Amino acid sequence: MTLTTALAAFFLIWWVSLFAVLPWGVRSQHEGGEMAPGTDPGAPTNFRLGRKLMWTTAVALVIYAGCYVIYSQHLVTLSGLMGRFDYAKY
Repeated sequence: MTLTTALAAFFLIWWVSLFAVLPWGVRSQHEGGEMAPGTDPGAPTNFRLGRKLMWTTAVALVIYAGCYVIYSQHLVTLSGLMGRFDYAKY
């Protein structure tokens, strides 16, 4: 795997992980009881974007490491996946 491919794969995994991590620990203004005038009650009270970015990176690293091991050790191959389908019938 080239460096460019590895970085592209990590970026895609990181981006998908970001949307999975974003709702972690979010409390709305309605749940917290403190409402700023002119804002939506569902708006978060304390978003902590830096912490979410760190968690996203940690989650993405774990997922990427697992995918890299599967790729480098050839644990899943295309012929192995296609072997599960019996194309002789068709």
